[in-house]
Amino acid sequence: MKKFAHDFKVVGNNPLNARHFVLELQAPVPLPEILPGQFVQVLVHNSPSTFLRRPFSVHFADYSKNTLSLLVQIKGEGTRHMGMLKTGDTLNLVYPLGNSFSAPSSGKVLLVGGGAGVAPLMIMGDYLNRKNIRPDFLVGFRSADEVSQMDQYARYGKVYLSTDDGSMGEKGFVTQHPVFATSPLPYDRICCCGPDAMMHAVAKLAAAKGVACEVSLENFMACGYGVCLCCITQTDTGNERVCIEGPVFETSRLKW
Repeated sequence: MKKFAHDFKVVGNNPLNARHFVLELQAPVPLPEILPGQFVQVLVHNSPSTFLRRPFSVHFADYSKNTLSLLVQIKGEGTRHMGMLKTGDTLNLVYPLGNSFSAPSSGKVLLVGGGAGVAPLMIMGDYLNRKNIRPDFLVGFRSADEVSQMDQYARYGKVYLSTDDGSMGEKGFVTQHPVFATSPLPYDRICCCGPDAMMHAVAKLAAAKGVACEVSLENFMACGYGVCLCCITQTDTGNERVCIEGPVFETSRLKW
């Protein structure tokens, strides 16, 4: 797939809570098709200690407005500077990068995300809806203070929620949610993104119940297009680059 580098115009910077916000960015040219799971590499301006571009999953793409959105968690200087962007500012992106989640033509799909790892689930929900598939969402957060966008997810399918402290939804990790208690699971495929421990646990559950599972890995990336080899992961066919052969992998292929 052809890659582009463009200055996008900030048309919205919407805080979700104290640690997360959504940037809506308008492209200077018609957007190419962006598949769920693909990501962009962001050049952070005016951040002297942020030398490398930062990878972010595409949260949503609105072709009627020619915009894409990024869900960002404030972690360091780079993301803090991104959080200060205002309408009319520009942000340079290299896009679209990586592969994507599988697109089944039928069946029942469960989309699982934790923390900022929920980012690609919105675009995946929209993508599946356009294929006449209504997925279920299972999203997990530390506490009610971090819960956001439930109404938006509900546009595309049924939403299940868990919080670590039980302050909203079911108490516990996503893998402890009652949606996983049934056997067999009423799903043909699980798509997952979030902390490594969560993805490992979801993959283990899926394997035990005989359900195909894909995860979007968040390995450190320096370049985003396969040159630096920083993001290598071990698979059943050897070392593969998360930025090129991934970030989405069938869990049965990963040497976890």
